[in-house]
Amino acid sequence: MPVQAAQWTEFLSCPICYNEFDENVHKPISLGCSHTVCKTCLNKLHRKACPFDQTAINTDIDVLPVNFALLQLVGAQVPDHQSIKLSNLGENKHYEVAKKCVEDLALYLKPLSGSKGVASLNQSALSRPMQRKLVTLVNCQLVEEEGRVRAMRAARSLGERTVTELILQHQNPQQLSANLWAAVRARGCQFLGPAMQEEALKLVLLALEDGSALSRKVLVLFVVQRLEPRFPQASKTSIGHVVQLLYRASCFKVTKRDEDSSLMQLKEEFRSYEALRREHDAQIVHIAMEAGLRISPEQWSSLLYGDLAHKSHMQSIIDKLQSPESFAKSVQELTIVLQRTGDPANLNRLRPHLELLANIDPNPDAVSPTWEQLENAMVAVKTVVHGLVDFIQNYSRKGHETPQPQPNSKYKTSMCRDLRQQGGCPRGTNCTFAHSQEELEKCNPRGLYLHFCLLSSVASLGTVHNELYKQQHCDREKISVCAVKRAETCFSSQFFSPLEEPREEDS
Repeated sequence: MPVQAAQWTEFLSCPICYNEFDENVHKPISLGCSHTVCKTCLNKLHRKACPFDQTAINTDIDVLPVNFALLQLVGAQVPDHQSIKLSNLGENKHYEVAKKCVEDLALYLKPLSGSKGVASLNQSALSRPMQRKLVTLVNCQLVEEEGRVRAMRAARSLGERTVTELILQHQNPQQLSANLWAAVRARGCQFLGPAMQEEALKLVLLALEDGSALSRKVLVLFVVQRLEPRFPQASKTSIGHVVQLLYRASCFKVTKRDEDSSLMQLKEEFRSYEALRREHDAQIVHIAMEAGLRISPEQWSSLLYGDLAHKSHMQSIIDKLQSPESFAKSVQELTIVLQRTGDPANLNRLRPHLELLANIDPNPDAVSPTWEQLENAMVAVKTVVHGLVDFIQNYSRKGHETPQPQPNSKYKTSMCRDLRQQGGCPRGTNCTFAHSQEELEKCNPRGLYLHFCLLSSVASLGTVHNELYKQQHCDREKISVCAVKRAETCFSSQFFSPLEEPREEDS
């Protein structure tokens, strides 16, 4: 009976006896299937097979090498050399170089704190996806043929993620969402915000989940009528764009009729909210990829759901949309990005190594690599990961700078309607509207005449009533952009002449 595998963060302890690895009793032994078990537990096995996936162990347990990469992470004494008998001296040389590369990479997983056997990697220079892929590589066993095939795939996966990380490091987060929604709108689709989009999709499902076939016009009207009480801004055009997004995702079975509108029926596999939402999210991710945008799972979760609780969901969608050609395309995109930025960190030197990793066959049934190919792949992945870490630590502003609030950039000028009407906001801290009076005031530039609230600079000119009167010109030389560009809502007298006379104080 197979044993339940441990969480990936528990890679410093044996998943069978739960003891932390050490250099004496609980030596870590990695198997060809990439599971790592202490030597004591391996010797107690009733049959010579992995206890997790029942993969046969073809090499004698006493001959299998100790995983020094893991031993060094628990602070154990690691010998300088481990004798491994391979076919010839050349193979031994390639093996030693490849093994040393993996051990050097493993140092990025060195836990900064954590309980016994569980690494706490929050302060690592590498992101969680990078850490997870690196753990997979560290657990590969290079002596057996199957282990070498897995190591090549793990190196390729780690290299592909490195390219994505480098592209993300060069993107401007402030422009990212604008570029994404521009790409979505360019395809005749629209995203209405996390809360409104969720309600719209649930209403589409309500109308069609029983197998009903409706025309596009009837479906849009149905959704708009039920959305309007909560979202007055809902319109036939915006909801039509949401329906178009689902149409692009092939969620509908369309029946054409002569001289009449086509009927749209929801396909049977999408008649649950989870399935429909996943296909909807996958379509938006696909549009982003077509537009050359690289967005992290955290950013996707924030953009589509207004929280960070859907990172795993978005990561699974991103992984599913990856193809063998995606890696090579990402390398080309990185090259373009580096040309645009001037490449101060000389990241272009990584391109030959990335191209070598991109050419690795990701198929599980791929031919076993030669020892020389294994060495070249391990050297390449070590080089590109070192390049990423060096860039994050020395060149990336995201790596070590705390963002400073810009004086005239995105300060909040009005209260959140969802919070006021519903008592809560699904966007949380990501909401672009204020959730408190303190939030309204804390980011306003000092000394500027603002238009939305009753400030002391206005009150000093006279008592301010609930109905604002205009008694000061909007000084556009002091205010880079007028907070309200429309004359009918601007409380200054920029658009009106002469000035309105102040009202007398109420008795």
